[in-house]
Amino acid sequence: MPEALIEGMDELVRRGIYPSRSALMRTAVRDLLKKELWKQ
Repeated sequence: MPEALIEGMDELVRRGIYPSRSALMRTAVRDLLKKELWKQ
């Protein structure tokens, strides 16, 4: 993964928007699947 993306993820965690990188990634994957696979 590009360093810029990791830094962006870490910033969101530092701001308290997500409790961890893992939580951020779960949300990102869920939202991508909802958008791409489950759109109605």
